Amino acid sequence: MRFLIKGFFIIALLLMASTIVVQYLPGGQSFLDRVERKTRMGLHQIFYRWNKPLPSTPKLQRLKARLSEKGLKLGAPIFMRIFKEEAKLEIWIKNGARFKRFATYPICYFSGRLGPKQKQGDRQAPEGFYTVSKGQLNPNSRWHRSFNLGYPNLFDRGHKRTGDYLMVHGGCSSIGCYAMTNKVIDEIWTIVTQALNRSQRRFWVHVYPFRMSEGNIRRYRKNKWISFWKDLQKGYALFEETKVPPLVTVCKGRYQTRPGREGSNAQSALRKRCVREARL
Repeated sequence: MRFLIKGFFIIALLLMASTIVVQYLPGGQSFLDRVERKTRMGLHQIFYRWNKPLPSTPKLQRLKARLSEKGLKLGAPIFMRIFKEEAKLEIWIKNGARFKRFATYPICYFSGRLGPKQKQGDRQAPEGFYTVSKGQLNPNSRWHRSFNLGYPNLFDRGHKRTGDYLMVHGGCSSIGCYAMTNKVIDEIWTIVTQALNRSQRRFWVHVYPFRMSEGNIRRYRKNKWISFWKDLQKGYALFEETKVPPLVTVCKGRYQTRPGREGSNAQSALRKRCVREARL
């Protein structure tokens, strides 16, 4: 308990100091954003060390009941989104012709800053559009269970980005991966394996720096990755509008997206192809 109180006290001091920095130093908002992310990760690790569920963790022991309450079934096609800034992972499950959000899980820990991974050893966690198939699952991971995001994908390789074994896994520490805690990854594993065994050859994982609202895009308009993020935003916006995972291709070194087909199982592969982009 003493450790927990000390941790909260340190977090409070960091937040007070960061407010002063924002007011008086150039680039203070960017610094504050990093402090907030580090603070959230630190708080998560405190909960994890005390074997407590992270704040906003769903009631994992009620998996079947939660599915039933939303009219969803294990084995149906799935779609996954990750948001770094908010430290959240979402799972959507197909319900009729569209997908319905089933659960949002807190990410216990990831390393690095906002922005894509570029090279081996930069400690960055990937951003972009990835697919996961059975061959990327590891039930005997040193981090309990894990699945490989597939970095570097076709887009990453086109930009000569390096690195490997970038995972979503259990535990609460990581270099370049997304750590979910063992109990949460167990539930995710059940949903993922059922979908891959019954209805999908692969599923999509869209990894974003933050929720891609117009407000957030304006907030980061001076960031060096803003052009890349605007390309990601197009895929985000298509899914927000249709609740069908968009079709994603790579054209001239950039992601391109167009509306997915209603009723599809959202299991297409990432390919090189230039298409006319959808206008919303």
